[in-house]
Amino acid sequence: MREIKRKVAEAVEYIHSLRSFSPQVGLILGSGLGQVAEEIEDRLMIPYQDIPHMPVSTVRGHAGHLVMGDWGGKQVACFQGRFHYYEGYSMAEVTFPVRLLAALGANVLVVTNAAGGMNPSLNPGDLMLITDHINFMGTNPLIGPNDAELGPRFPSMTSAYDRDLATLVCSVASEMGIELKHGVYIGVSGPSFETPAELKAFSLWGADAVGMSTVPEVIVASHADLKVLAISVITNIARGEAHEAHHGQVLDVAGKVGPSLARLLEKTCARI
Repeated sequence: MREIKRKVAEAVEYIHSLRSFSPQVGLILGSGLGQVAEEIEDRLMIPYQDIPHMPVSTVRGHAGHLVMGDWGGKQVACFQGRFHYYEGYSMAEVTFPVRLLAALGANVLVVTNAAGGMNPSLNPGDLMLITDHINFMGTNPLIGPNDAELGPRFPSMTSAYDRDLATLVCSVASEMGIELKHGVYIGVSGPSFETPAELKAFSLWGADAVGMSTVPEVIVASHADLKVLAISVITNIARGEAHEAHHGQVLDVAGKVGPSLARLLEKTCARI
């Protein structure tokens, strides 16, 4: 983890050379949801490739910019596009943005993703507040030597998703007339979509939605003592062989839901 600290410190130094900035809230945006960043005011947009040690997004629907500015009356740092384990990145690289946010001073992480709805109550276009997760990615970003300056050896995941933030976003959604469903997210490595047998097994375990991200970021956020709010956009039905999924559909649905999600997050951010 010494190497992680060095790389993060060099990235922070570069960002501060462009703007002295200490965000209160950090955001990581999922597939097709990068338009949320366009609502940020007085923004500074930095391409990922310009930031030391920052990976580069390789998946369509992930723009690849760090956007910093004012949003909802708060200073925010927004990662417009994320990195996935299936792209060939290490878990340290996948979670580098979380480490960077913590080093910049953020104490809240807002995560969004596109997910397949397994629960029959979930349909494309729904927003689902993630209340818990199942890690089925086959690995953990904290494997290896631990640095106590970054976090504890065995961080608790009991309250990985902050209950106060969940209560707040539910209240804001109700005021706005937005239906916000609740559920458990299961993270898989991908990049192949799930088989019908896998989806059946996941449902039996108690998962409501499935995706290929978020879980590593939340684990590292817990390690770094960041409060987490996470919302899935249900972009496709994942309930067996009758429902074939494809990435184009994911991006299309996420693009349509993006504006309402942006308004919800902005109003929530203003009250954090």
